[in-house]
Amino acid sequence: MSDSPAPAALGGLSPEESEKLQEAFKDIATRSQKLLQDFSQRYQADGQQPTDPLHLTQTFMDFTAKMLADPNRLVQAQVELWQQYMKLWQVTAQRMMGQTVEPVAEPARGDKRFNDPAWKDEVVFDYLKQSYLLTARWLQGTIKEVEGVDEKTARKVDFYTRQFIDAVSPSNFAMTNPQVVKATVESKGENLLKGLQNLLGDLERGKGNLLIRQTDMDAFKVGGNVATTPGKVVYQNDIMQLIQYAPST
Repeated sequence: MSDSPAPAALGGLSPEESEKLQEAFKDIATRSQKLLQDFSQRYQADGQQPTDPLHLTQTFMDFTAKMLADPNRLVQAQVELWQQYMKLWQVTAQRMMGQTVEPVAEPARGDKRFNDPAWKDEVVFDYLKQSYLLTARWLQGTIKEVEGVDEKTARKVDFYTRQFIDAVSPSNFAMTNPQVVKATVESKGENLLKGLQNLLGDLERGKGNLLIRQTDMDAFKVGGNVATTPGKVVYQNDIMQLIQYAPST
């Protein structure tokens, strides 16, 4: 048995909980380092270069050139955004002083990202929500007003801009999502560790690519809850396999 001293407890955690977290962090660090090394070696061996099969770089460069061709409209759009932010800062300050104010921006009906009451009840989260909505709507409105862009390019830019806007929503980040913050406090960070371990597991299964699990890989057992009738895979893709079983009668 080792005579080395027990690790010091982290703030608010028992020595056992602290040791468990430290072991989890050690496991994550080791697995992350191996994944990075494997990816680096494979990247160098394959001689891979960044690719842009959808030509998004050139599309956005051309679109930006069209936008900059009308500097007056761009400045006007910037001023409008600044004015909206000034109004948001004003109503937020009034709310912090106990006043009842109307929101500057509200989510669209059916937007489930901001269903948690904290997005409305807590001043900080309400400010994050409204500033995001203001910026998102301003950005979408601005790109739609750019002139001299063909319809195909406009559709492509609009589509990928919406993907970017959705991706940077505060609901997608741990420290700006009240539900995640609450769960993190209640679980003492264990939820984030489990999520990171699941992510590493998916990367390991995909050998560096994100291969997201669709089900519990240990939930099925042949002869137990999986059919044993002879069969074969007649079609498959990256998402599913279609199996045709031979009739037994």
